[in-house]
Amino acid sequence: MAQRISLPLQPRDPRQELFTRLQNAPAEHAEALLSAYDLLQGLHDRGVLDVLRGALGSGDKIVEEIVQVTDSPEAIRSIRNFVILFKTMGEIDPSALACFANAFPKAVSAANVCETEPPGFLGLMNKFRSRNLRRGLAIINAFLEGMGKHVPPEKSPEGGGYEQK
Repeated sequence: MAQRISLPLQPRDPRQELFTRLQNAPAEHAEALLSAYDLLQGLHDRGVLDVLRGALGSGDKIVEEIVQVTDSPEAIRSIRNFVILFKTMGEIDPSALACFANAFPKAVSAANVCETEPPGFLGLMNKFRSRNLRRGLAIINAFLEGMGKHVPPEKSPEGGGYEQK
């Protein structure tokens, strides 16, 4: 018959393994530990750790306040609107937005110029000769057409309504 081979295994102590790793950690990760200590000291110097400690102590109260504030229909709509605006800003070409950002202050300052008399009919017609005005009107027209496509048609009480094309 075959004889059994005994293999004595030492019992594994996970706590001892962790303790050994902890003892070797300062030598293996010295640079990272020094950076962490510098960061920790900076947070302490600026009082961030005190704020975090206070927030941790009153965590339940903070969560209750946040829930109470965001529970209103206005807050929910505001959050949804912010998400929509964020998506919209992501879809705008940065060069087009830069053109708008550069033109807006100039347009506002030009509108603030107080003239004694408003321009007459011929003066307004003369402005339509400007290529820049026509270009701006085309942009505004495209914007209004795009908005019109997404506005649902209204129904009048008599059963009629606006037609969408």
